[in-house]
Amino acid sequence: MENIYVMIIIITTTIVTLKGLNDRYFFKKHQFYVRSINAGQQYRLISSAFLHADIFHLAFNMIALYSFAPGVYNELGNITFILIYGISLVFGSLLTMVFYGNDNSYRAVGASGAVTGVIYSAILLNPDMMIGIFGVVPIPAYVFGVAYMLYSIYGMVDKSDNIGHSAHFGGAIAGYVITILKEPSLIYHHTSMVIILAIPIIILYIFVKLGKI
Repeated sequence: MENIYVMIIIITTTIVTLKGLNDRYFFKKHQFYVRSINAGQQYRLISSAFLHADIFHLAFNMIALYSFAPGVYNELGNITFILIYGISLVFGSLLTMVFYGNDNSYRAVGASGAVTGVIYSAILLNPDMMIGIFGVVPIPAYVFGVAYMLYSIYGMVDKSDNIGHSAHFGGAIAGYVITILKEPSLIYHHTSMVIILAIPIIILYIFVKLGKI
């Protein structure tokens, strides 16, 4: 039986995204837009996570959520899963404001922050997890997680699309911290995974200190 909370998130996000792709006014009203957020429209910090730049962007995020969510709610329960998704979403938007709060032209959409929080949590809880790239090529899930974050750093440096790459890191940090707070024994039992998943976050910190982002 499918998890009702995951399905609600996927269905709601799909409906809102399709509405946005077919209604540019709706899209512009709810996207992450720094100028409007600074003007008082804080709802965009949340509403933007239900919009996506295109169908591929939507499919990628929702497939990733569907694939990794069981590793979280089966281990931590539905309430913690919802908390991780929600807090990762918000923290991803807040971190984006930290990076781009002075750039009134910055715009972004996507559930990537929330989804990345779930991905990081699932990998921490299940370090031996494997996923299939294109459904056929098996790779360790942590390789996907780290590669996804490194791609996000590239996206933050390149700034050529409408995807909230910085939100990935806010979500990853939230999912990482919440999971360890919920299951502190992971530090001792899955030490190597705790360290590996911290690497992209450390690289981001170095890039920021060097002024690359």
